[in-house]
Amino acid sequence: MKREEIMTASTTDINVRVIAGEAMGFLSPVYTRTPTMCLDFTLKPSAHLRQPINPTWNSFAYILQGEGIFGTEKSEPVGPHNLLLLGHGDGIDVWNRSIRPLRFVLVGGEPLGEPVAQFGPFVMNSDEEIDQTINDFNLCINGFEEAKHWRSTELMDS
Repeated sequence: MKREEIMTASTTDINVRVIAGEAMGFLSPVYTRTPTMCLDFTLKPSAHLRQPINPTWNSFAYILQGEGIFGTEKSEPVGPHNLLLLGHGDGIDVWNRSIRPLRFVLVGGEPLGEPVAQFGPFVMNSDEEIDQTINDFNLCINGFEEAKHWRSTELMDS
C-alpha cells in the first residue's frame, strides 16, 4: 500500500478521501488503536464501486448527496441524509444510476464489545454517563459551551 500525505485517490469515475483505513490502493496516514475505516466516496453517474470491509467489523454508510444503490443492483436507490447499517459480509457494492454525483461516507471498525446506553442523540456506556452528559448539555459545559447558540442548518434554511 502507498501511504501519502493527502489521501485522495481517483479513477475516472470514483474519487475517495481515505481518512482512516484503506481504499483503492491507498492507506491513510492516520493510525487508530482499534482497526477502523472512514472513507469519503464520490461516484460519478454510471459508476460502480466494490469496497472490501472486514467481515467481523460493524459498518455503516451515510449518504451526503445524490442517490445510490447499495447492496445488489436490484436494491432500491437511497437518497441523501440516510444511514445504512450494513450487515456482516466481505464488502459493499455501490452503483450510481442517477445523473448526479453520489457522495457518501463509509465508516467501519472492529467491535469493542463495550456496553451502550443511548438517550436522544447521546450515546455513552452507562445511564449515569447519559445523565451527566444531559446535565453538561443543559449547563453548556464540558464540550457543550456553544450549545446555547447552536441551531440546525435545516431549521435556518426553512
